[in-house]
Parts: sequence; structure tokens; C-alpha cells
Amino acid sequence: MFNTKICDILDIEYPIIQGGMAWVATHELAQAVSNAGGLGVIAAGAAPVEVVRDEIKKLKKNTDKPFGVNIMLMSPFAEDIVELVCEEKVPVVTTGAGNPGKYMDKFKSNGIKVVPIVPSVALAKRLERQGADALIVEGTEAGGHIGELTTMSLVPQVVDVVDIPVIAAGGIADGRGFLAALSLGAEGIQMGTRFVCSTECIAHDNYKKKIMKAKDRDAIVTGRSTGYPVRVIKNRFSKEYIKLEKEEVPFEELEELGAGRLRLAVKEGDIDNGSLMAGQISGMIKDIKSCEEIINDIIKDAEKELNKLYSFKRGE
Repeated sequence: MFNTKICDILDIEYPIIQGGMAWVATHELAQAVSNAGGLGVIAAGAAPVEVVRDEIKKLKKNTDKPFGVNIMLMSPFAEDIVELVCEEKVPVVTTGAGNPGKYMDKFKSNGIKVVPIVPSVALAKRLERQGADALIVEGTEAGGHIGELTTMSLVPQVVDVVDIPVIAAGGIADGRGFLAALSLGAEGIQMGTRFVCSTECIAHDNYKKKIMKAKDRDAIVTGRSTGYPVRVIKNRFSKEYIKLEKEEVPFEELEELGAGRLRLAVKEGDIDNGSLMAGQISGMIKDIKSCEEIINDIIKDAEKELNKLYSFKRGE
């Protein structure tokens, strides 16, 4: 029922892509999502090339399904990671924190599908001209680094001005959100926070529990004053960071304060002093399931919601 253009382009069963979350999106999570019929993604983050190479090789050993690598273009190792994904013939590349235009020809010559993350209409149009195969349009509801526009307002605006498929991201965790994204004109969805709370995700249990305990207003934004806003679950660290922002502490000090905080939360489980990157849908997540269960539940729930709409239309 939900076989869209994205399924054909990426050779996947369901139009569900896993977000490229640094320290979280390892080969374990990516292979679980890919094996379940979605597109699993390894996050390169700011990791050196050999670390990412090892992740790719481990994933290939455990699945023959399509997968992707997310390249953070601000990483000091971005050039090396571009070379690596071409050497390893990675099927799909998603990109963030920049414009991948200068690498597009290289990706294309190696048969790689390129799906950049965009926070605005202007960047979406530019990347279509540069040869992107599809676009991940991410609203401010998402966790981690964010833009300003909401998913609800941004997705249809991009859909209306590009001819390539759009994947909606930000604020989606269940079948209702999936169906809403398709109604806005998207051909699929990307989810991050929901997949953090999966059995295959290597994030510390403390991190997962903090997401599951979150209420509707607990996912706040830090870093607005720096021009690099980040959505996190509020804790001691985020409160300290915002306090210093209000005191107009220099950017360099804030940057130093935030260094290593995501790893502290994800790997060591320090939920007080770490950066708990997560989206606004954290308040909807109350359990930990396998990636297969998460994906199957989304499809089943979307089908139920669709049937409800049909029944309403028929007056049943």
C-alpha cells in the first residue's frame, strides 16, 4: 500500500529512513533497520575515516540490504569520508551541515544515490539543480541540529517547487505521523528519536529512559544565540548552557563547553551533564522495541488510520 518512489529509488521495502545520529547510528542500528525493510544509515559524524570504514565493513558482513552513510559536511574528515563511501560503493549517502554540491559528480560516477538534508526551500531548489536524487526535508521538531521552520509548513512548500521525491523528517514517530507526511506530499519519512529507543540501538539505557520519561515540553533548544541551534532533552547541562547564552558568553567558550557532551550522554549514560539530543516526539515514546517492530507498527497503524478515513468518507 505504501510503496512510493523512494522505495524504488533506494530499493527498500518501506519508505522509512533512519536518521544519521552521531554516536547513535552505528552498524548495529543501521543493519537492523535495513533488515526490517527500511534504509539503515551509519552516521560518520566527526569520526575519522578508519572508524567509519570499520562500521561499513561490519554492516556489510551482517546484511545484503541497501544502507546509507550520513556525512556531516562540517566534519574535519568530510573529504576522507567522501572518498571512503566511493571506495566502498555505499548505495546511499545522506548529508547534513552543508551543501554536498562539490561532491555530486563524484558520488554519481560511483553509482551512489545522494539524499541531502535541507531546512529551507532555497537550499532544496539548489540541491535539486545540483543533482540530488531526493531530499530529506527536516522541520524544527527534530532532535539535534535544527532549522527554524516546522515540518508541517516546510514539507509542502518544498514539495511544491521540486520534482524529485521529498522525505519528511522531524516530529514523526508513529503511523499517524507517517500518514500525515504522505498527505503533505512526501514520499517517505526519516526518523531518529524513535529508533534511539530500539533494542538494537547501542545508546546507553539511561539515554533511552530519559527519552521515554520526557513530557511534551522537555525537548528544548540550546544555541540559538550562536546560530547553531540544537534540540535536546532539558537537564543540568542544557540549563547551564542557556544561562551562559543569556549572559552573552563568547561563542568560543560555549563551543568548548559543549565539546564531547553528546558522547558523554550516549556512551557513558551521563544524563545530567551530557547533551541529550532528541526530538519533540520524545513525549510520545514510551517503550523500547526492535526496529522490525517499530517499522511494522508504523505501517499497520497507518493502514488503520487510512481505513478510518475511508470509513468516515463513506459515512460508516
